[in-house]
Amino acid sequence: MAGILYIVATPIGNLDDMPPRVAATFGAADFVAAEDTRVTMRLLNYLGLKKPMVSYYEHALQKGEGILRRIEAGENCALCSDAGMPCVSDPGEVIVRDALARGIKVVPVPAASACVTALAVSGQDTSRWVFEGFLPVNRKQKKERLAELLGEKRTVIFYEAPHKLRTTLDDLVNAFGPERSITLCRELTKLHEEIWKTTLGEAQAHYAANEPRGEYVLVMAGAPASTEPEAEMTLEQAAQRALELTGQGFGPTAAAKAAAQGTPYSKSEVYKALLTIQQREPE
Repeated sequence: MAGILYIVATPIGNLDDMPPRVAATFGAADFVAAEDTRVTMRLLNYLGLKKPMVSYYEHALQKGEGILRRIEAGENCALCSDAGMPCVSDPGEVIVRDALARGIKVVPVPAASACVTALAVSGQDTSRWVFEGFLPVNRKQKKERLAELLGEKRTVIFYEAPHKLRTTLDDLVNAFGPERSITLCRELTKLHEEIWKTTLGEAQAHYAANEPRGEYVLVMAGAPASTEPEAEMTLEQAAQRALELTGQGFGPTAAAKAAAQGTPYSKSEVYKALLTIQQREPE
C-alpha cells in the first residue's frame, strides 16, 4: 500500500509559531523531503527529531522521482521548504503534480505563509490580490512581466532579496510611477520585523540611502480605478502605445499584450498593427 505525501508548512521566522500538528507530522513521517537539508536539520534538531532526509530542490536531477517511488513503496514523506508553505513559488509543486497524477494521496499540513501574512498587515486592499513571487532575474523578462501588470487593479505581492531590492524598486517606479502605494514587510515574525506602508518613490529614496536588510515581501496597490470614462482607444493608438513600449526595451509580443489591456482589441490585433507601423517607419 502506498504511503502519503504530507505538504508541511514551517514557521516563516519565529519557531514559537510552530503548530503542534506540524511537529507531529514530522515525528510520524518515515523520511523528510527538504528544500535545503541544512535548514531543515536545524528545525528537526529544535524539535528533538532525527529523520532520514533528501533534498527535492532540483527535480530535474530526478530527486522527485526517487521521492515518489519511496512513497509508492509504502513510506510516508513530509515535504517542507525552508520557511512557510511549501510548493508555492517553489520546485516542490512539480512533485505534488506528479504525485496526484500517480494516485498518491497528498495531505496539506498548513501554517504561516509569508505572502498572506504580509497582505493581512499591509493596509492595502485585501479583497482581491495576485501573487507574483520573485520577479525574473533577466532584465528583459523582468520588464515584460511588469508590462503585463500595468493594468492590474488587484493588489500585487512580490518577494525580494535584500541585494536586489534597490533595482526592483527602481523598476517598479519606472513602471508604475512614484506615487503608487506599497507596503514593505521585512523579516516577518523575526526580531527585526518591520512593516512600512509608503509610496514607491519614498521607498526608492529611502533605500538609496539605507542598506536593505533581511527578506522582503512587497505588497503593492493595484492600478487606481478611473474616475472618468475614457474615450475608446483606436487600434492605431493601441499599436502606437505598443511601439512606445518596444522603445523602452519590451519585446513586441509583451508590448502588444500590455497595450491591449483595457482595450477592445486582442493581443494579436495589436501585434499585427504594431508590425504595420514598424514596416512603414523609415529605416
